[in-house]
Amino acid sequence: MLQNLGPLIRTLRTNKGISLNAFAEKLDVSPGYLSNLETGKTDTIQLSLLEKLQNELYVLPLNADTSDELESRLNHALEQLRELEKLNPDAAQYLLNTFERGLELLLKN
Repeated sequence: MLQNLGPLIRTLRTNKGISLNAFAEKLDVSPGYLSNLETGKTDTIQLSLLEKLQNELYVLPLNADTSDELESRLNHALEQLRELEKLNPDAAQYLLNTFERGLELLLKN
């Protein structure tokens, strides 16, 4: 499992533009440990770290059923959108409007 998890963590982290050092600090692990995890050089991971990774990157599907996974991801995104709305209501509205317009365009094709 960790052999597949590590590269996924690295890909998701870099796609978000987060440096290894910054992400390690956020997860409260050493940069060396995170690097080893991403490259598959470690075969141990604490459940608490896995939970943090799930919260930050959504690395594991919560259910094997695709519709349940979609619902879980949408719920996670909704939580984040609500948090953003508290911090920056205009940005939250912009993202929601963009998402809705994108869906409408894609469903027309």
